[in-house]
Amino acid sequence: MAKAKTVYVCTECGGTAPKWQGKCPHCGGWNTLEETVAAASAGAAAGHRYAPLAASTPVRKLADIEAREMPRFPTGIDEFDRVLGGGMVAGAVVLIGGDPGIGKSTLLLQALAALSASRRVLYVTGEESGDQVALRARRLGLDTGNVDLLAEIRLEAIQAALAETAPEVAVIDSIQTLYSEQLSSAPGSVAQVRECAAQLTRTAKQTGVTIVMIGHVTKEGALAGPRVLEHIVDTVLYFEGDTHSSFRLVRAFKNRFGAVNELGVFAMTDRGLKGVANPSALFLSQHQQQVSGSCVMVTQEGSRPLLVEIQALVDSANAPNPRRLSVGLEGNRLAMLLAVLHRHAGTAAFDQDVFVNAVGGVRITEPAADLPVLLAIVSSMRNRPLPRGLVAFGEVGLAGEIRPAPRGQERLREAAKLGFSVALIPKANAPRQPIEGMEVWAVDRLDEALDRLRG
Repeated sequence: MAKAKTVYVCTECGGTAPKWQGKCPHCGGWNTLEETVAAASAGAAAGHRYAPLAASTPVRKLADIEAREMPRFPTGIDEFDRVLGGGMVAGAVVLIGGDPGIGKSTLLLQALAALSASRRVLYVTGEESGDQVALRARRLGLDTGNVDLLAEIRLEAIQAALAETAPEVAVIDSIQTLYSEQLSSAPGSVAQVRECAAQLTRTAKQTGVTIVMIGHVTKEGALAGPRVLEHIVDTVLYFEGDTHSSFRLVRAFKNRFGAVNELGVFAMTDRGLKGVANPSALFLSQHQQQVSGSCVMVTQEGSRPLLVEIQALVDSANAPNPRRLSVGLEGNRLAMLLAVLHRHAGTAAFDQDVFVNAVGGVRITEPAADLPVLLAIVSSMRNRPLPRGLVAFGEVGLAGEIRPAPRGQERLREAAKLGFSVALIPKANAPRQPIEGMEVWAVDRLDEALDRLRG
């Protein structure tokens, strides 16, 4: 028997090489080439597999093309609709990833059960048997009388079922379990994942069915498979949150039909995932009295302002190299902020361990968290609580200046609505009209902000 021919495929860009190399010749990524069995030539079948998504058209002026708003339909889960940009779009392909057991299959089964009341839906499971899916639906108390189920991992059989049943929404659980008979590599390989995703995307665009694919993640938290998988689909969602906590966050990292960085907040209950109406309450601790090292900030997640408590603990270092640890915030930025605090505010922490945490397991990536982090650190150093009802936001530059944050007015209104009475913000974010019930302290520099707290 002839030995199967192998090629090396890049997990980042999907490019191929005849032999292993340390650096991908296509994208320049290091240690990204993985060995896989080369696909045999399919002859005429290849022309069908690589058919275009739409009929060829002559060259036209972009201004002459009529732009039509894509109609949406809600899933019946408000927080899920928020992350999707207002609901699902016909012909869209959504990829949702997250850690095992975090609730991906549960959320999508709930969404299909709600959609089945008015639309035809199909649930394709490649990881569980039909009995297991039915048992979960019964445990969640879902009405699945109109939900079609298919336990299959062969791509060609799934495409035939999509053509036969003509659903409006289909869920694939999961893309890593599928394989195409056109390829000889194993399910979950780079070639299989790329091919199955491309074929399902082609089916969605040609028939108008909305396809939601569940994706596995690696140990580092990235979606397993080639990076091209995220480029193929229209929307990429990630589940966040600790599996030991009852709260889950769904964040949009890519959305061709809506805003990115939208955040949906869910609570895991015995009846599945339930949307949280006031997510700011999750990220605020309920202290009986004022405590040092705590500062509340207003972060902007997509179009939603959220109040999050930043906690800091500064303690004497018992080792030559003091520790700098941050949870939910960027560690390198913490080291930079401590240097700015020393240089421009005269407060040194070179002999102190500094620990910073964003309460509730939320991840904050925007620089508007700089000022609240430094206020919490200074409060812990001095062992003095910040003024009651204080909220803050603002980016801190290397020169000690306080830079504005986007959508400052929305942040202030959200804080005032939740009962905060004092806001320490960049001067450029100062409101033109006073906000009822809120006193605004607008500052230009870090030392000025700390002086306001001393006063």
